[in-house]
Amino acid sequence: MKLRTKARSIALQVLYEVDMAHHPPAVVLQERLEDTPMDVELAEFSRQILFGVLSQVEALDNCIAQHAPEWPLDQVAVVDRNILRIALWEFAVEGSTPVKVAINEAVELAKLYGSDSTPRFVNGVLGSLAARQNEIQQLFVHTTK
Repeated sequence: MKLRTKARSIALQVLYEVDMAHHPPAVVLQERLEDTPMDVELAEFSRQILFGVLSQVEALDNCIAQHAPEWPLDQVAVVDRNILRIALWEFAVEGSTPVKVAINEAVELAKLYGSDSTPRFVNGVLGSLAARQNEIQQLFVHTTK
């Protein structure tokens, strides 16, 4: 697994546990980093994803629901939902990850953690969101200021 993919994987695991068990994110992240040691820069990348997604979860979910209405988020698997949140946060909010990279990384996480249909599902939803990237980025510029 590539190093940044590993960092995204840690963030995904923490988001999943926070969603399912409502454990404190900082504590869960620390536990995951103890179980899977990585250099400080990659650990910081995991932390940025985790707290970036958590700080924008409602806006991310609204954006996904608005731009992909055929997939009601309350019916989407927790893993799938968090993979979508991470990728959307990376390209629409944080902004330094190119859309294609964010989608490719999300599909890789989907292959590792999702069901057989998850990679295709994630690719489809993110493709729909990527087609409206500029519009979506403007939404987040206005909601984060």
